[in-house]
Amino acid sequence: MLKVGLLGAGRIGAVHAKAISRHPQSQLVAVSDYYDDAARKLALEFGAEARSTDAIIADTSVDAVLIATSTDTHSDLIEAATAAGKAVLCEKPVDLSLERAKACQAKVAETGKPVMIGFNRRFDPNFNALKQAVLAGEIGKPELLSITSFDPAPPPVSYVKVSGGLFRDMMIHDFDMANFIMDDLPVSISAIGSSIVDPEIGAAGDIDTAAVTLTYADGRIAVIKNSRRAAYGYDQRVELLGSEGLLQAQNMLENTVVKSTVDGVTGAKPTYFFLERYMPAYEAEWSAFVDAVTTNAPFPVTLDDGVSALAMAEAAARSLETGQPTKL
Repeated sequence: MLKVGLLGAGRIGAVHAKAISRHPQSQLVAVSDYYDDAARKLALEFGAEARSTDAIIADTSVDAVLIATSTDTHSDLIEAATAAGKAVLCEKPVDLSLERAKACQAKVAETGKPVMIGFNRRFDPNFNALKQAVLAGEIGKPELLSITSFDPAPPPVSYVKVSGGLFRDMMIHDFDMANFIMDDLPVSISAIGSSIVDPEIGAAGDIDTAAVTLTYADGRIAVIKNSRRAAYGYDQRVELLGSEGLLQAQNMLENTVVKSTVDGVTGAKPTYFFLERYMPAYEAEWSAFVDAVTTNAPFPVTLDDGVSALAMAEAAARSLETGQPTKL
């Protein structure tokens, strides 16, 4: 039984607490949070103990920690937990700064302890099935990838101000998905973006609508589209054109009922938010982490993957600022 400490009791921490507790080979034993009441409430819900972060990391009976704290704490906690010999799963991104993330990468390498980064979308059954079809050669060589990721509504501006910006906070999932599907890093990144959904987001120095083009050394192309607003729900699609065909992963719908009448054909909207859409992916992600820790197998998503995605986010931000493509 893997004894787990959860660092962070916010919305995403609660998602992970549920996944940890549902797994037959892991036990949530301790929860910490900047807000003591939040830690106590979540710990009580899942039969764990509310403790300080330092106490959890120092406890030799805790085998693993899941880091779901604010992004600006991730690198420090990764370093502390690996130095203490813990297995670590950390939410994305590794840090707000690529320079700090690379320093963390070097520090962790000295400990020899692997770190898994929480790019949960790799574990979505639909996206994973698309990846397996690519590996099986079902559409020949991948040539043109399109990733659509639209949120149903923008987050509070208070969140935007500390998030690191759309590229680091939101599109970073899509950068990792491109790396996952294309099995390579691009050589050049071009970005355009604006704030047309919520003027307050623009006033805070961020964008809410963006399109990014990734160019690969062999001529392949990927296009990522993000928006903080899709009135019809949470829009998450992937389309991959290959030399011998097309693969598509469509939205998850609220239900599968389709009504056909003389007036037309209608169906359900996409599920409304990421908790509904990706809970199976979070559970599969945690299962993969437990399997890797208990069998000493490599993590399927690594700290290197997290640094690569963050580098792409910073390159996109630089391209947006300069109006020119940025070499990765």
